[in-house]
Amino acid sequence: MLEFLALGALLATLASLPRLILGPRPADRIAAAQLAGTGTIATIILLGAATGTPALYDMALVFAALAAVTGLAFVALGGRSS
Repeated sequence: MLEFLALGALLATLASLPRLILGPRPADRIAAAQLAGTGTIATIILLGAATGTPALYDMALVFAALAAVTGLAFVALGGRSS
């Protein structure tokens, strides 16, 4: 059952990819990146629970920290595009 939930979270994460690639504004892209990060974290946690692998929880924590730093960097740069 948890594997199917992980698949659903993965599919929801993939739904954010068109907005991440196409934009049109930097704020749209960062919102899509945050959504993809959240979906990735959810997928990894569900897979960790399904397989009983505690290392996946650590990996999800690393992704959460990276997502937070990405959001902070975007705000610190004032939403400028590169």
